[in-house]
Amino acid sequence: MDDKFLKPYDPKATEAKIYKLWEKSGFFNPDNLPPRHKVPYSIVLPPPNVTGTLHIGHAAMLAIEDIMIRFERMRGKKTLWIPGTDHASIATQSKVEKIIEKEGLRKNDLGREKFLERVNQFAQESHDTIVNQVKRMGCSLDWSREAFTLDEKRNFAVRTAFKKMYDDGLIYRGHRIVNWDPKGQTTISDDEIVYKEEKTKFYYFKYGPFTIGTSRPETKFGDKYVVMHPDDKRYKEYKDGQKLDLEWINGPITATVIKDKAIDMEFGSGVMTITPWHSVVDFEIAERHKLDKEQVIDKHGKMLPMTGEFVGMKITEARGKIVEKLQAKGLVVKEEDYTHNVATAERTGGMIEPQIMNQWFIDVNKKFTLPHSEIKGIKSGAETTLKELMLASVKNGQIKIVPDRFEKVYFHWIENLRDWCISRQIWYGHRIPVWYKEKEISVGIEAPKGAGWTQDEDTLDTWFSSGLWTFSTLGWPDKTKDLEMYHPTDMLETGYDIIFFWVARMILMSTYLLGDIPFKNVYLHGLVRDGKGQKMSKSLGNIIDPLDMIEKYGADATRLSLIIGTGPGNDSKLSEDKIRGYKNFSNKIWNASRFVLDNTKDFDKKLSPALTEKDKGLMAELDEILADISKDMENYRFYLAGEKLYQYFWKTFADVIIEESKPIIGGRDESAKMSRQYTLLHILKTCLKALHPFIPFVTEEIWSSIADTHSLLMIAEWPSATIKE
Repeated sequence: MDDKFLKPYDPKATEAKIYKLWEKSGFFNPDNLPPRHKVPYSIVLPPPNVTGTLHIGHAAMLAIEDIMIRFERMRGKKTLWIPGTDHASIATQSKVEKIIEKEGLRKNDLGREKFLERVNQFAQESHDTIVNQVKRMGCSLDWSREAFTLDEKRNFAVRTAFKKMYDDGLIYRGHRIVNWDPKGQTTISDDEIVYKEEKTKFYYFKYGPFTIGTSRPETKFGDKYVVMHPDDKRYKEYKDGQKLDLEWINGPITATVIKDKAIDMEFGSGVMTITPWHSVVDFEIAERHKLDKEQVIDKHGKMLPMTGEFVGMKITEARGKIVEKLQAKGLVVKEEDYTHNVATAERTGGMIEPQIMNQWFIDVNKKFTLPHSEIKGIKSGAETTLKELMLASVKNGQIKIVPDRFEKVYFHWIENLRDWCISRQIWYGHRIPVWYKEKEISVGIEAPKGAGWTQDEDTLDTWFSSGLWTFSTLGWPDKTKDLEMYHPTDMLETGYDIIFFWVARMILMSTYLLGDIPFKNVYLHGLVRDGKGQKMSKSLGNIIDPLDMIEKYGADATRLSLIIGTGPGNDSKLSEDKIRGYKNFSNKIWNASRFVLDNTKDFDKKLSPALTEKDKGLMAELDEILADISKDMENYRFYLAGEKLYQYFWKTFADVIIEESKPIIGGRDESAKMSRQYTLLHILKTCLKALHPFIPFVTEEIWSSIADTHSLLMIAEWPSATIKE
């Protein structure tokens, strides 16, 4: 027996050494796997943002994906797990802006080039930290294929995709309403909005013969249209297009009656005025009826000159003063306490102020010809839309979502999808590949030749580049061997909270650019909460740092604590006590292995002794459990497989079988002893194999001490039944 078993298991002394052994073997790279690994199996790592360090949610994601990869590798698949990081433009830029603010600087003080040098330096430092953390988790990623969403290869893919979409008429530039973040000074997508509950006042104002309601009186200066449902009998005397003279905030105005079916007759008085420049719903009504649109609030959240005496005031300052003025005119009917959700920017926390701006958009409803299609129900050369492609690939079963309840959520979101605003007013990111010269415009993969051209100042939404992730990482737009072999990828594993941010956009990009799905399966994990079920946050002081836990209890214990007890799509509870408990499990495996190895050192492993009926029964029981576990693994029930292995090893193997073995091994019946030695060794090796995807470090370390093994456990065959009928 190896001398290392004379000491208790020490993850600190083991894990770094084992990881180096795995890296040296080259088996993370599928090109180096033994000949039995033939059928490809691929996953792309959801790229962590280069904004700092990984949190416990990332650790859960890494544990699940490594289980998938290690399981399939042991089953003889040619496994490729591609690592990478995301430049996360808004998040990363805002982090660096906060850093330089402490130095008394703003980005404009440095200028675009110098500022981007600072951001790139920060991103590189974050990347190095993240890679170290990922390795500490034991992840068997192919580091030779590592990618970054902002590197040269991905930039070429982005420019190629943009050009093709523009040529097909799917990318356009237009004045449309967008989510404007006055704090971050950029547009953001609908999915980057966080709604926060706010207690405020809801006001009812007299607007000529009508009563209108609003929580935002500061937007009402430009309201010169009064809208009602065409079927509302209360207002049948008013005709579409009718003019009404009335008194308003800054004096008399002429309002126009508009009839539109979008109005909810049951809400309030059934009548509303519209502010097309500052409301998505109002903008859409104005577009349908070709109405004027007037800006009231500027991009810094201040009142414009058209508001008269309120010019230059911030929204919060102006609101009360506007209500006072309306009260003095006798135009306030009543006010009520009101609780509603207000839109804020996820990254900056700033209140969203919708604005009409000239931006770049992707048209999700425009028809185009798909030259080549692998999508069931959509033929090559058929006319389709991006929205139809996104719906078809999930409805036809080509992409399966686990758990399937999220399919309804996905369909609802796609069916209500608006055109995607892809331009951002920030410096860090993929610069929009469009150049201007006087009245000329050039859209291309490369800059136009000749003098006088100026590139568009805006950058692309981060999700544009990460939407290409499954195939840009495999070499697209070049036709590479990797792309041919590993795409579509087999699995996308990610959090249910980014099903729209990322999952949907990858389906959009892949079905359009390749005519094929990006992945066959989507496994959605939930949030990791604290032991009481609360969301982890700095303010609650309940954040669990995965590196701290690895340092204290080892990566194996940390991994297992994130898996057992949590099914796909469900939030999980995690406490330090739970992690400590699985450290005890590693110790149990170590001690049980020491017993088996110590008590089988005189056993000739080339022998296959006649087994006792009892040992045959133990073998049959193990086969039954293995078949059950394999089925769980195939169906992504890792939480059940992990729990069953834990229970079997601790409660059955260590506590019962090993205890029963002591008198047999110490007895005089040589055939019974040999039978039991063979059985113990077989059960131990089988358990190590089955546990390896979950707890790779301790299992690999023990495996290296089993004399008849000359290769790494990570490429050992997944255990199958031993008792044949």
